Amino acid sequence: MASNAVRRRLQTGISSILILAYFVFSLFPILWMIVVSLKRQSEIFTTRFIFSPTLDNYMTVLFGQNVAGGTGAIRTDFGGSFINSLIISVTAVLISLVVGVPAAYALARFDFKGKNDLAFTFLSLRFAPELLVIIPLFIIYHKLGLYNTYTGLIWVYQLICMPLIIWVVRGYFEDIPPELEYAAQVDGYSWWHVFFKVLLPLVSPGIAAASLLAFIFAWNNFVFAMLLGGAQTNTVTVSALSFLAAEQARYGEMAAASVIAALPEVLLALGIQKYLIRGLSFGAVKG
Repeated sequence: MASNAVRRRLQTGISSILILAYFVFSLFPILWMIVVSLKRQSEIFTTRFIFSPTLDNYMTVLFGQNVAGGTGAIRTDFGGSFINSLIISVTAVLISLVVGVPAAYALARFDFKGKNDLAFTFLSLRFAPELLVIIPLFIIYHKLGLYNTYTGLIWVYQLICMPLIIWVVRGYFEDIPPELEYAAQVDGYSWWHVFFKVLLPLVSPGIAAASLLAFIFAWNNFVFAMLLGGAQTNTVTVSALSFLAAEQARYGEMAAASVIAALPEVLLALGIQKYLIRGLSFGAVKG
């Protein structure tokens, strides 16, 4: 008995050490990015963890100072690009939720001709590479005056956000038995009351998870923002290229910009953490 207890403790200890090692290994690139963002340009290519940290890189990124000297001097407005990314990504996700959640319910509950084909068409928008459609979109945007506008980028970001929201939320609606809706209607609720007061609270974990994923994909998008946007609508992914100067790459500023750009995603994930946990376990136990 004692030997079995010792063996179990030893196995638990080894498992904990292995998990901790994997955790450190997985997070090391993020840690190294933060370390590089706090180094001076002369220390960038050293591997020392002991150095005199500086916030110069963050000051350069946030306040748009010159990021390179000499003939390669350039100026970046990363703060403005950060605001642009927030406006475009948040608005795109909200519009996708308004349209995508009812569409997900319809695909989960109603049977109609071409239902599966329509659902696969939505999903195929996520399969298709962005470069496949960028040339016709570029021409259309120029003709319609949507190039370098918030409306144009928010519109094209629906190709990123809406298929994801429809397919994720559809699965949550399918996990809810239709009898629950019938029971609520028998009690006198209209369909709209059932949808907003019964169904939406039940699928809120799925909506939160889908919204987070859609926001991350929209926030990190580069191709659409690069080729369909311009100086007035630069996003953080495009603005980060400004630190690749003609004379040298400013790795310290790029690391600082990456750290700042990652903050909204991390804060949003932490803010809806309880919904994400519920979303992961939703439908795991039935009966």
